[in-house]
Amino acid sequence: MRNKVTLIGNLGQNPEVKELNGGNKLAKFSIATNETYRNKAGEKVTETQWHNMTAWGKTAEIVGKYLKKGSEVAVEGKLLNRNYTDKEGVKRYVTEIQVNELVMLGGKKD
Repeated sequence: MRNKVTLIGNLGQNPEVKELNGGNKLAKFSIATNETYRNKAGEKVTETQWHNMTAWGKTAEIVGKYLKKGSEVAVEGKLLNRNYTDKEGVKRYVTEIQVNELVMLGGKKD
């Protein structure tokens, strides 16, 4: 319970799946979650948040085989923070969710 994230959203683009040394697979994708509310003027406002996802092993294989842009998914995982230095020497920070469980929602799509 200390580091657990559960989200339902839609993929913003097709997942990127890589096979690493040793045959382990890594899938990277992002999902959008939407929150709708009424502002002070009574207007309906929808805010979209984007969440970066990583999935490993069998879960990565499933992501690559069955998910595509627009797919609706429920994910459960843990929040990870990491940093790296880019080509220009600027330190960058990344927050992502490492997927432990994934449920495909929304029915079968062609």
